[in-house]
Amino acid sequence: MIATQEDMMIRKSSPICLLLVCFFAQFAYAQAAAPKVKTTQGEAAGKWIHDGKEKAFFGLPYAAPPTGDLRWKAPEPPAKWSGVRDATKFGNRCEQWHVWDDYIFTDAGPSEDCLYLNVYEPAAAKRGGKLPVMVWIHGGGFLAGAGSEPRYTNPALVAKGVIVVTLNYRLNVFGFLASEDLAKEQGGHAGNYGLMDIVAALRWVKANIGAFGGDANNVTIFGESAGSFAVSALSVAPSARGLFQKEIGESGAFFGSVIPMTSASERAKRDQAFVTSLGATSLEELRAMPADKILDAAKKQRGIGFSAVVDGSFLPESLPDAYAAGREAHVPSIIGWNRDERAGVLSKGMTAEKWKAFAKEHYGDKADEFLAAFPGNIDEQAVRSADDFTTNGFIAMGAWRWVEGQSKTGQAPVYRYRFDRPAPAEPLHPTGKYAFHSTELEYVFGTLDVRHGATWQPADRKLSDEVITYWTNFARTGDPNGGGLPQWPRYDKEKMVIHLDDPITVTLDTTRAEFEFMANEPPLRR
Repeated sequence: MIATQEDMMIRKSSPICLLLVCFFAQFAYAQAAAPKVKTTQGEAAGKWIHDGKEKAFFGLPYAAPPTGDLRWKAPEPPAKWSGVRDATKFGNRCEQWHVWDDYIFTDAGPSEDCLYLNVYEPAAAKRGGKLPVMVWIHGGGFLAGAGSEPRYTNPALVAKGVIVVTLNYRLNVFGFLASEDLAKEQGGHAGNYGLMDIVAALRWVKANIGAFGGDANNVTIFGESAGSFAVSALSVAPSARGLFQKEIGESGAFFGSVIPMTSASERAKRDQAFVTSLGATSLEELRAMPADKILDAAKKQRGIGFSAVVDGSFLPESLPDAYAAGREAHVPSIIGWNRDERAGVLSKGMTAEKWKAFAKEHYGDKADEFLAAFPGNIDEQAVRSADDFTTNGFIAMGAWRWVEGQSKTGQAPVYRYRFDRPAPAEPLHPTGKYAFHSTELEYVFGTLDVRHGATWQPADRKLSDEVITYWTNFARTGDPNGGGLPQWPRYDKEKMVIHLDDPITVTLDTTRAEFEFMANEPPLRR
């Protein structure tokens, strides 16, 4: 068939037409009125993101500023406002100092006035809709972090038909001080204010997410590192019961010693000594003290740590006790960690001979039992076992105890993963061979390009989309499967683990002997 002159002209003009369509679409998006929403506190105007495919509302207060007399108290409800609130900028992050170089923020700076959250939703979401809701709890060792980190902003999860909420919560000494004076003031209970903040945010979501088109009865909480520790704590907190229906824990749980959860009585004397060192003789003086003075003192004593306590109220008992008795939240769970949470230290220069000597030195007559769990018959195997040993001792042991506890006494599906794909080399992690602690974050949020200096492969983007699909499937139904993904079996039924890599594989749990040995032996014997 011979093309006419008119056909040729149309074909030549097609790219121009396409460009014009794109231009006018962009123009229409730029000129569109800001998206608005009516919350229980008042009306807010957000902004369009992803070329108008999604809406974002930043800096929405979910609690009153915890300043002045409200410092070290349970969060109070936020105030109402009149007019239309500007929700196009992140609220301040909570008080913290610079801890890690990969923590980058896009808010105005740290402040005690920091109890704000952010909502991301599809453009088509409307009041009365029933979209699944995913509430993200950031990590940072309860020392640092915020919802304004680029890793968590503009999440690709939203494109899969969910609403994502990110939030700030009080950190460090402002979030977890548990002194004797505070216990006396608060009826014998003190501490856990940062966790109370998260519960307050979940209450806000329960009351308001319907205005964004979300289902208040289909909420998944998910977090990484300290955020995962928080998820595990909320699973036994009475005040959080019913505020979430699913949970995802990435690399951490209060079942170990990395971030310890002690009794409030044990912490009270130590924290009171810290208060005394500040020169405060009363809570009134302490609450009037400049925040930077308190934070500087905490920074100098970073080793003492401020984190959750068993206070008899917010947390009535330890997590191991609660799970042993089946008193945890019986909700579907995804729990896992990364292959190399802590690697390249003990394993540096490791050989089979050195590994056997290590076993003998630290485990004596249990050396053979240790080597059966962590074999090292050849150098390569010894290196892998050394990295597994340090990874387990750092984060994986607590997460393993959590997944085991949920599998034994929980009454809902449990899915276990290990993120195995090594991160590409970049300035902060130059080796390019480890799936280190926090590696999975950019994959989960689809924000690979915010990691400076990394060169991503097509396989990385494919894996990111697969992980996002698993996570959002789970948020929707409590089952991560579907959408043509490799089948992810239930761990509580089949003791199968999914390995998130390229390609994704599923295996029986091959590391059980490692954890069982470490559960029954001190970490090291000298």
